[in-house]
Amino acid sequence: MTTTYERLDAWIDAHFDEEVRFLQEMVRVPTDTPPGNNAPHAERTAQLLAGFGFEAEKHAVPAEEVKAGGLESITNLIVRRRYGDGGRTVALNAHGDVVPPGEGWTHDPYGGEIDDGKLYGRAAAVSKSDFATFTFAVRSLEALGAPLKGGVELHFTYDEEFGGELGPGWLLRNGLTKPDLALAAGFSYQVVTAHNGCLQMEVTVHGKMAHAAIPDTGVDALQGAVVILNALYAQNQLYKQVKSGVPGINHPYLNVGRIEGGTNTNVVPGKVLLKLDRRMIPEEDPTQVEADIRRVIEEAAGSFPGIRVEIKRILLARALQPLPGNAPLVQALQRHGGEVFGEEIPTSGTPLYTDVRLYSEQGIPAVIYGAGPRSVLESHAKRNDERLELEDLRRATKVVARSLLDLLS
Repeated sequence: MTTTYERLDAWIDAHFDEEVRFLQEMVRVPTDTPPGNNAPHAERTAQLLAGFGFEAEKHAVPAEEVKAGGLESITNLIVRRRYGDGGRTVALNAHGDVVPPGEGWTHDPYGGEIDDGKLYGRAAAVSKSDFATFTFAVRSLEALGAPLKGGVELHFTYDEEFGGELGPGWLLRNGLTKPDLALAAGFSYQVVTAHNGCLQMEVTVHGKMAHAAIPDTGVDALQGAVVILNALYAQNQLYKQVKSGVPGINHPYLNVGRIEGGTNTNVVPGKVLLKLDRRMIPEEDPTQVEADIRRVIEEAAGSFPGIRVEIKRILLARALQPLPGNAPLVQALQRHGGEVFGEEIPTSGTPLYTDVRLYSEQGIPAVIYGAGPRSVLESHAKRNDERLELEDLRRATKVVARSLLDLLS
């Protein structure tokens, strides 16, 4: 006798070519952030969802908030599917914004090209893939015609690269959603229940410009910045001694990702800007981490006469901590992941940070699972030739659909 799960699987198999075409359309509308002009992708997504009979609410973030966040446009989408009375509401969240493609591609980053069973394109893996995973999981569930209770919400949002505050954070703060459980875009071979936090800071080093022929009349902000950089990098050696107890997460670390400064080769630099990223393990206190970094910077600056520093926080993304109520979702994903993939699907942490933390901060148990390989490295996310194994998409869609059936039956 054919089981209900097998009927779900069969529907997904029968409609898989359609799911792949949907993902190709997602990839073909650029959402590079910066500059962050994301509204056109939301419009295209809503149009395609309407073709499935899914009405997408369009929640445009006010222009002044978007501009203040360093972006150009954001329209977040919510699709609400209600079934029987009572039961849980499960939110499925994926983000459409993504970093620019960069160089070195052998496939069109916006082409959605398929080669050797893989679909190539910027955001093919992170996380436009799960626009498809979640949409087709819900479609298969509804095609089943089984009695359900509770509901599903698709949350397609556009601010993850800059922290998520204008994506799911904005929807939650404005009372537009309050699900009982949340599942956010991820990869197929583990259920992520915890992740690092992230502190991003901007450090401006002020010196005094001077002609390079008479450097003693100035104060070299770049030399001062080097002293600060050396102090920060010394912290990285200390961080290696701080170990996390969460599988998949090792130790804290710090990265200086951007340096700007100077006006010309024959001018002593009068100002240098540093942007740093400090990843925090779940066990760390973000307030203490920030205070420690400020202290290190200020002490280093104080050792170089004549410079002055300004320190500004850009982002504070707290770590994802497992909430006790996540057990039904975790257990369903692990059970069906094991059956569909033919191997154990463990729970783990990840050194990344995501906007799913914003759900858990509101007391909503949330985990990360979706279509993708075993690691970010394999996916080429944020690198050239980002790709998704189409079989991972097919199987992850089945896992999510089966898990929704368990949670809503």
